[in-house]
Amino acid sequence: MALANLKIYERYLAREIYAATALVLAAFLALFAFFDLIHEFEDLGKGGYQLHHAVMYVTLTMPGRVYELFPIAVLIGTLYGLTLLARHSEITVLRASGLSTRAMLLSLGKIGSVFVLLTFVFGEYIAPPAEKAAQELRLKATSALVAQEFRTGLWVKDELSFVNVRDVLPDTSLREIRIYQFDVKNQLLSISEAASATFLPPDHWLLKNVAQTLFDGDRARVTRIPELEWRSALNPDILSVLMVVPERMSVTTLYAYIRHLADNQQKTDRYEIALWKKLFYPLAALVMMALALPFAYTHNRMTAVSIKVFAGVMLGITFHMLNGLFSHLGVINSWPPFFSAITPSAMFLVAAGGMLWWVERR
Repeated sequence: MALANLKIYERYLAREIYAATALVLAAFLALFAFFDLIHEFEDLGKGGYQLHHAVMYVTLTMPGRVYELFPIAVLIGTLYGLTLLARHSEITVLRASGLSTRAMLLSLGKIGSVFVLLTFVFGEYIAPPAEKAAQELRLKATSALVAQEFRTGLWVKDELSFVNVRDVLPDTSLREIRIYQFDVKNQLLSISEAASATFLPPDHWLLKNVAQTLFDGDRARVTRIPELEWRSALNPDILSVLMVVPERMSVTTLYAYIRHLADNQQKTDRYEIALWKKLFYPLAALVMMALALPFAYTHNRMTAVSIKVFAGVMLGITFHMLNGLFSHLGVINSWPPFFSAITPSAMFLVAAGGMLWWVERR
């Protein structure tokens, strides 16, 4: 048990904070699940999409919501727990007994390490596969396609080839594929057209009903092949990226896709920002706990707890919006991915330090 390694007052703090955070998180999840389900009602009746599909889809997206909402829930839960303790003068007693601000921050850090671990586990191991399963369920039920970025379909660069896929199906099989193969001098060597393709691990695709046009100088020769194996760096894991937004991918998937884009000299900014955010986002729980501490130190018996909780909600919403804002600004302005990912947390950490300094000076 995490509580067993804590001091008596730390165990007491931990119980209050864990209980308050769990309650806040449950309330947020219920609220978001309700609105997500209402939103899904718009698609009921499309293909075979029924109410039970919508409920299952919303359920599968909840781990992603947990990951997104953890820092906000930690902020509000910590603020609520500490404010209640301050309201009953328990924080005052602890400080009068010699507990310094530094010691309190260290205690909160120990308690918050559980939140850091949970956020990482949800973001890396639970939310990505659940999100992928949710999108597959929805696409299959609505008979929709994974991706069709342009009128001509999806375009992907694969080393010296350009691949045009008309449709990517939910099982990541392909339909209506064109492969334009070039040499190192950018001379067109061949055009292969296939009706469909299925993946053969580890690095091959089986093309069916292939019409291949080979170019030799000024002459062209067309051959038809029932089945043809095509070796490519393109694989279902890369295609599955099209179903899940970067912020809900795992670190390993993001890293693999960034390497694929870089190898093909394509822009990686959006995915690099998402990768850095995945690495730093779990630590946001500690920042939120530090931000909640000054509210407990500025206690006032006449001040309603609800006012401070409302302030926590506003700060949490601001943090969530800044995370999204800096991600978009980073892509638009080509800012360093590290800077775009860490700035919101750094701003709140500076704010927490400034508020603590102000409280200590009073």
